[in-house]
Amino acid sequence: MVRGMAGSFQLMKSLNKSLILNVIRTEGPISRADIAKRTQLTAPTVTNIVGELLESGLVIESDLGASSGGRKPILLRIHSQAFQVIGIDVGARDIKLVLTNLDAEILDSLRVSMPADLSNERLLALLAEAVRGIMDRNRLNKSSVIGIGVGMHGLVNPAEGVSIYAPNLNLRNIPIRDWLQTAFALPVEVENDVRAMALGESWFGSGRGIDHFVCVNVGRGVGAGIIIDRKLFDGTTHTAGELGHITVDPEGPKCSCGNYGCLQALVSGPAIASRAKAEMQRGRTSIIAELAGGDADAITGETVHAAALQGDALAIEVLQAAGRYLGIGIAAVINFLNPARVIIGGGVAKAGDFLLEAINETVRTRALQTPAEAASITLSGLGDHATAIGAVTLVLKKLFAPDYATPM
Repeated sequence: MVRGMAGSFQLMKSLNKSLILNVIRTEGPISRADIAKRTQLTAPTVTNIVGELLESGLVIESDLGASSGGRKPILLRIHSQAFQVIGIDVGARDIKLVLTNLDAEILDSLRVSMPADLSNERLLALLAEAVRGIMDRNRLNKSSVIGIGVGMHGLVNPAEGVSIYAPNLNLRNIPIRDWLQTAFALPVEVENDVRAMALGESWFGSGRGIDHFVCVNVGRGVGAGIIIDRKLFDGTTHTAGELGHITVDPEGPKCSCGNYGCLQALVSGPAIASRAKAEMQRGRTSIIAELAGGDADAITGETVHAAALQGDALAIEVLQAAGRYLGIGIAAVINFLNPARVIIGGGVAKAGDFLLEAINETVRTRALQTPAEAASITLSGLGDHATAIGAVTLVLKKLFAPDYATPM
């Protein structure tokens, strides 16, 4: 009985500590009295927990606040510069790392190319080598690192920290969390790359302050991260958001999943490149071939975008077609989930100027009027580092707003 009571007390204390930390994070600099009002905790409880947070270095005393007649209150804020987080984006062609402070401000970044032949063991060794590299380069004391977050493409079980299937690497059952925790003795969080991105956008990007939104990542694949009531939605088997595998054209090209006409087979980077090559094989003229050095196999989505920036008619047409197909998928999302915003990220999103008009026009004609008018469509606020910042946010969420804490 005593042991159970002690466990309940510790859980309540952890909950209260997270509540106080999150209030300081979101509303600081803030006084102890205002924290008590905001959290509805007693003044002694706030004072005791703030004392522990000051001792840990997570919180520091800031300026004096305005007085309402007595002594000016001492304000508190997060000591964001005293601690670091490592975020990792594991893609098809490279591993991107960022080192940030507790405000997710990037202090350093690192990119490691993915070798052609990979095994689970080789990938895990690369991840450990990359983490060690960015730590050594910044002369980090491990005690100042809060944790490591990983955004992994494909199917991920975040509860176990395992990559179930990484299709672009053709690898299965990769024990990412256990490996990195053993290697560095640090907390590790692992999530699907797009869901991590959505969480990052919710805290630091284009989704800040929005209760319900969907983040769509368009690169070599297409996926979505869904935020409902400011919480990340995983689904029953942690596979929610496989937007790329909804059928938008039953007569369309074959997708990597074996189906025909999937959104991914029509709007991903490789799909854009394939459509451009097919049009040129039909006799269409374009500078795309010149930009690829005359090698058709070297044409990528990036090549098509580069040609579009130079005014190439075929490249612009291909990107606008991708925008229309993407608009069909987004219209379905808007009708089904009624989000306030749809955020588009990923490599293809760099061609946003050529996509957005076609996307918006398609949504206007295909989505129901009421949810369509309520939903804005915008590009990621976190750019190239969106997934890595999202991976950082996985760690910060555990610190500031764990699942049992009341969200702010």
